[in-house]
Amino acid sequence: MKKFVLLIALAIALTGCGGGGTSSVEESFVSGDGSTTFIKIEDRKIAPSITGLTLSGTNYMYPKDKVAVVNVWASWCSPCRAEAPILVALANKYTDVAFIGILTRDNPANAEAFERRFKIPYPTVIDDSILIGFKGSLPANAIPTTVILDKAGRVAARISGVVTVASLTQLIERVSAE
Repeated sequence: MKKFVLLIALAIALTGCGGGGTSSVEESFVSGDGSTTFIKIEDRKIAPSITGLTLSGTNYMYPKDKVAVVNVWASWCSPCRAEAPILVALANKYTDVAFIGILTRDNPANAEAFERRFKIPYPTVIDDSILIGFKGSLPANAIPTTVILDKAGRVAARISGVVTVASLTQLIERVSAE
């Protein structure tokens, strides 16, 4: 009887750790709360070089002469799926702004399916080591994180968590007007 009770207790404990069928990767990510951080021009730092192989197999290099929206995402991330239509709509609206994805902690096959599903019109770089370069300014502290770069290639703002149309539009227009 003691073994039976022990097995039941172990089964309950393991069931509680299961996460309801979600992947272990998704369980270990930190989701942001949508908070926005804006940096004054005089306090901005140069963003890391955003270059590398894209999901489509081409080499990409961000030209530091235009405002950019850099979105850190993964296909397994529920908040990333929630914000994808917003990013697509704003990328199509703000054609003079460079939209760039950075894939993190994901595999290319799943990410390609994600891009096809949401019809992502901008490149996604498959090198999350780029994220280390944001450490001295506004690091990607959650998945998703969206960083806005100014025309000089400096980190101007960050949204930690899911973007909204209002939050991202406000930052794009504010940084573009500088």
